Amino acid sequence: MAASSAERIATQSAPERVAGVLRDELLDGAHPVGSRFREEDLAKRFDVGRHTVRSALRLLVERGLVVHERNRGAVVAPLSRRRIDEVFDYRKVLELGALDMALARNADFGQALREVRRLEALARRTHGPSWRELTGVHSAIHRAIVAAAGNQHLLDSYQRCEDEVRLLLTFIRPDFDAARLAVVHRELIDKLALGGQVATEALIADIDGAGRAALLTALRRAEESARLIGR
Repeated sequence: MAASSAERIATQSAPERVAGVLRDELLDGAHPVGSRFREEDLAKRFDVGRHTVRSALRLLVERGLVVHERNRGAVVAPLSRRRIDEVFDYRKVLELGALDMALARNADFGQALREVRRLEALARRTHGPSWRELTGVHSAIHRAIVAAAGNQHLLDSYQRCEDEVRLLLTFIRPDFDAARLAVVHRELIDKLALGGQVATEALIADIDGAGRAALLTALRRAEESARLIGR
């Protein structure tokens, strides 16, 4: 039987609990670019020692959610073209490779379809879901595509980048909502079911068109805003 959320939290170490709270806040977009996590402030907030805080921040660095800068400590990294390309090139290699393997073994994309249906259900809700909830389902869709390859090493590699992808997607929140994400991923899953080149091209379009391109648009918007403020 799967452990409940309360049971999982109870078995977490102190650094994991602190990192978990900060992770959720980051994925909700609560900490803007450039935010610095001061050890003394976090130690006071969570009533833990600074050693616990440092361990928690290392966990966030490992997940790609913050970066460690010399003389500044842990900060929320800015959006950049290099960062977008590195993350999305990594995704593209993993997901396309996994898709090729899944198609070769005539894998069932049923789990990905179930996650798309979850996304569609969120889009129908009267009160919209949180951004963290939306990106959680989005992540589950793509994780299911990778899992269909039946290769645990590929799945492990993909899971290591999931949180960073979700953090990057906070930058496109003004351009996407549950309804639009649901439409995009229903089209994707329908084309994956067709297999062959149609499936491959659909996944490329989703990663590069719906994902990478949207982030590059957000980056240009942020750079233009910064330029206007700097006048």
